[in-house]
Amino acid sequence: MKKNYDLEMEAILKEVEKKPQPRLLLQACCAPCSSAVLERIGRFFQITILYYNPNISKKEEYEKRLAEVERLVSQLPGDISVLPGRYYPQEFFEAIRGYEQEKEGGERCFRCYRLRLEETARLAQKEGFDYFGTTLSISPYKNSQVLNEIGQELEKKYGVSYLYADFKKKNGYGRSIELSKQYGLYRQDYCGCIYSQREREEKKQEKI
Repeated sequence: MKKNYDLEMEAILKEVEKKPQPRLLLQACCAPCSSAVLERIGRFFQITILYYNPNISKKEEYEKRLAEVERLVSQLPGDISVLPGRYYPQEFFEAIRGYEQEKEGGERCFRCYRLRLEETARLAQKEGFDYFGTTLSISPYKNSQVLNEIGQELEKKYGVSYLYADFKKKNGYGRSIELSKQYGLYRQDYCGCIYSQREREEKKQEKI
């Protein structure tokens, strides 16, 4: 049975609002996805964005997205900082071994979700954060049900509260497009891995 994770987040935010701002370690894939998420939850937490994305195969692309996240955060109000994670693409290739040919949105992606969320949970525990979470659910290409189920597992494993969310709700994705235009953000058309890039290129060719 599917849950409404947007409502679950609203319940968490109501509780959080009654207390001093807790610390949230938020894994983020790029500036456009971060924009609408930070706008919605920025006032509730002291946020550290963890830019941990070993799925991004090209170093130039990885660095370009990181620079855009840092530029966006420098222009936003609130207590927000950026923590660049380690960049070892081999971690991604090891995590998805055997599932390279899966279509986007399948098991290959689910393993990538787990890779990034587990590193976020591990660091959140190590550094004493109150919550951990991710911006990934803002994308219409990401499975929010699976993301939150993984988050729930890791919450139990690491003993750090997970911020349940489905950020695409309430026009989250549409708002990210508006904010991208407002801040002049670089907006890529694929997730980051070579497999999603290949699928996008094949679909473009089909339209020609």
